[in-house]
Amino acid sequence: MQLDIIVPVAMGCALLWWVSRGMSRTRRLVAAAITLVVIVCVLLFERSSFLK
Repeated sequence: MQLDIIVPVAMGCALLWWVSRGMSRTRRLVAAAITLVVIVCVLLFERSSFLK
């Protein structure tokens, strides 16, 4: 893997952990799922031909 992929993923995990402190297990899972959906949407938008 390239460093430009690992660093944002690690930072995202750290931010998600920091934000989810004090949340119940269910809310943590929901937050993780929403985060993954947003990441996938951004990646699909970036790689689409819409920006070109």
